[in-house]
Amino acid sequence: MDAVLAQHIEWLDAHYAAGTFLASGRKVPRDGGVILAVGEDRALIEALVATDPFVRAGLTEYRVTEFLATTTAEVLAAHRRQLPA
Repeated sequence: MDAVLAQHIEWLDAHYAAGTFLASGRKVPRDGGVILAVGEDRALIEALVATDPFVRAGLTEYRVTEFLATTTAEVLAAHRRQLPA
């Protein structure tokens, strides 16, 4: 992991700059991490995480969990969604 960490951080920074990532960090205990991302659909996020240098180096796999953020802090209001009818 340490050998690819700088590339992973650059990858994270690029997606923060693009507005796709809202928060990320290590799990406790340190057995992985979490990224809160926004995207038009699940397929786009799955394609995006496949480009993570950790994935490309065979060091990790992602489990994408899709959800509708119906309630958020005010700072995330732009990401609120309505439940489908």
